[in-house]
Amino acid sequence: MLGMLVVGVLMYALLRLFGQYYVDGVGYATVQAVLAGQISTFWLLALLGLCKAIATSISLGSGSSGGIFSPSLYMGAALGGAFAALWNVAGLPIQLSVPAFAMVGMGAMVGGGTGAVMTAVTMIFEMTLDYSIVMPMIVAVAMSIGVRRVLSRETIYTLKLVRRGRAIPKARHANMFLVRSAREVMDADIQVLPAEESFDEYLRQPEHAGRLRYVVVTEKGHLFGVIRVNTGLRRGLESANTGVSLGDVANRNFTVVREDETAFDVIRRMWRRPH
Repeated sequence: MLGMLVVGVLMYALLRLFGQYYVDGVGYATVQAVLAGQISTFWLLALLGLCKAIATSISLGSGSSGGIFSPSLYMGAALGGAFAALWNVAGLPIQLSVPAFAMVGMGAMVGGGTGAVMTAVTMIFEMTLDYSIVMPMIVAVAMSIGVRRVLSRETIYTLKLVRRGRAIPKARHANMFLVRSAREVMDADIQVLPAEESFDEYLRQPEHAGRLRYVVVTEKGHLFGVIRVNTGLRRGLESANTGVSLGDVANRNFTVVREDETAFDVIRRMWRRPH
């Protein structure tokens, strides 16, 4: 309620000052006005871009329904047009088209925010059918992607999932099992035993029942090694005495990972570890 109150006050202020709400809804009417050259003043375009960013952030942050794609088009058009208008006001020898750079800004904002580079370029071109903006848009989208990756590795869509603890596949074709966390795929049925414990005595314990067991071996409170034991191998050899301890048979070639690492990262670390 508080968020919607702030957005309402913002809309009312714009109505009183300029005669229109401007930031209500998806804003396609304002985008069309910018592309048609009806809004070409630098300070107004910059103000509309800032107001739309505030309204979108408050709306989504306060829990109201809404998306990010259409506001991205709006903010991109406003900021791109504002850049061209400021360039022209500065009196530089090359005059820029406000509508053309509004289209460039739309592509840059959508491409940087969503990470869909080719989609942004192709979509804006299909909307305008203006060949002259293709090259500036490609450059702008590339720079937008670069800046966004410096500030955040995730896009506006994947950032929500990452904050919820979800792993996001980065490859084009991803095995969804490999993006699960180590916590989800690990075998939690393990035993932690000291290195000096007798291996023979361990196998004679009745609770194993011939199962495959995983043992983490420690020495003085620190991780020493790991054992993968088929406890059925001592059937018929109960009287044998090898004299070895768990530390003697523990495998020292192991990899320590955090529980929030993805299975793909775990496998990659194990593969890179020298054998």
